[in-house]
Formats: sequence, C-alpha cells, structure tokens
Amino acid sequence: MADKDAKSLQVRDGAVNESLPTPLYHQIYVLLREKIMTGVYPDGSLIHSEHELEKMFGVSRITAKRALDELAAEGLVARQRGRGTTVTYKQPVSHPSSDMEGLIENLLTIAQETDVTIHEFDYVKAPPATADALHLRPETVVQRAVRVRHKDDTPFSYVVTYVPEDIGRSYTADDLEAHPILALIERSGTTISRARQLVTATLADAALGSALGVQVGSPLLKVSRVVFDHGDRPVEYITVYYRPDIYHLTLNLSRVQGDMANFWTAET
Repeated sequence: MADKDAKSLQVRDGAVNESLPTPLYHQIYVLLREKIMTGVYPDGSLIHSEHELEKMFGVSRITAKRALDELAAEGLVARQRGRGTTVTYKQPVSHPSSDMEGLIENLLTIAQETDVTIHEFDYVKAPPATADALHLRPETVVQRAVRVRHKDDTPFSYVVTYVPEDIGRSYTADDLEAHPILALIERSGTTISRARQLVTATLADAALGSALGVQVGSPLLKVSRVVFDHGDRPVEYITVYYRPDIYHLTLNLSRVQGDMANFWTAET
C-alpha cells in the first residue's frame, strides 16, 4: 500500500463550510485525520498534495499547507519535499474481551507482538487495595513489577502487577522481560481459571505521562484485573494504563429478546 497513488485516495464525503466558525484548514485537517484514524488512508500510503487539496476544497495553498502541517505536528503523517505526504499512523492494538480462554490467548498475543521494558521489580508490603484484591492480610509481602510495553518503539501501556510472594519467587525480572506474566504464573504450577476486570478512564500524571510519552492530563484507558486460579485464589492483581490512540478494547455483544426483556449481553 506504500506505493499507492494519492489520487486513488479520494475524500469523497465531507466538505468545508466557510460559514462555520471553525477555520477552513482545521475542517480539512479533521476530515483527513478521520480517514487516517479509521484506516481509509493506511500506514505508508500517500495522501493528497497541497495542490490537490487546494483544488478539491476550493481553498488557498496556505490553507491546504496548514492542514497537512497540523497532521504532521500530530505525528500522523511525514512530509518530505519531492516525495509528498505519507501516512505514518499505525492502527491501534485491538484486544477483544471474551471468555477466560480467549482473554489469556489475547493477552499472550499482545505480549508476543510488543516489546517490554522492566522499570521496577521488587518485593514490598502489599498496599491496602492490593491486599484486599489478593485476599491477603495487610502488609503481607508480595512481588511488585512495573513495566512499559512498546509497539514499534512507541510506548502504549504502563503495567503495574502484584502477585503473591510464593508465585513471584518462581521467576526473575529477566524472565518477566522475556515472557508474558500469565505464562510465568502458569509455569509455577498455577492453573488460571477466571478473572474479574474493571475498565474505566483516568488522566495521566507526571509519571504516566513521562513513561507513555503523553502530556500530563492526557486521557488514558485504565484496566484493573484480578486473576484467580482453579481454587479461586487470587494470583495476580494488575492495573494497566493504555494510550487510547494506540490501544482499543473491543466487546462483542449478542442481542437478547423476549417477552420481558430486550437488551444486549456480552458474548462468552
């Protein structure tokens, strides 16, 4: 797709409106950005030149140039004299939410397709929320690890995990850098059965912003999960902060209809 001619990538829907308070360059930027984000203009493809945008939207060359400059400033395209404007945005990692077997498979796939850097690996007294999640007495020693996952050299998740000490002692920081934590937990002899997951939103503080390459106050997707073994013992408490521009969580739904009910339910 990298060598696809820009003329075949047409902005067929959407137009600019001079009567709107939004500047024309920003209207063009929004139209082009949407097509980049949704994959209409995939990574590596050429998009319209300043001259083509000028003719398509009936705007000045300066307006067209500013729209493309805005895309470049956001890191969505690269502009090179003589080579045009090339899309550099890669589609986000997608994680379908499903049953436990599917969850483990998807998490293992993400681990295999990304790189990880270990920031912290230590044994600490469990904070109150961790002790509660792992069904431990207050200040029980647990293993704590902090990792940052990268895709194509771009950080997309900040991961904090706590596991019971006896499981944590079965692997090292080097093991965690080389293998998914769920695989290491199961290698210890633990059989994972189920998980309870909470998905919400939060804002990046200074530490998260620095680790994920975003500004303080940027929105993040926060996923908290407690993983249980077959004996219903909690064996992992994990909190992951995702950049929403790089990671998507997908939930498959089934329609439930009846005389007394009409709603959606998650597929299992």
